[in-house]
Amino acid sequence: MATNLAIDDDLLNLAQDIGKKTTKKATVTEALEEYIARRKRLKALEAFGTLDSNTTYNYKKDRKHR
Repeated sequence: MATNLAIDDDLLNLAQDIGKKTTKKATVTEALEEYIARRKRLKALEAFGTLDSNTTYNYKKDRKHR
């Protein structure tokens, strides 16, 4: 899918140099992948401590029944 974006050339060139990418497309693709991964990690961190746990659960006993 072709898309036209107005991206700061200085930022894109710097990201391309730092990431050692040969194309702008590869640079933007990697940047988007890293952005998505970071947001997923942040979302998981926000959920930390919000789940209830069963302190009486005995996983060893349950494993023997399988």
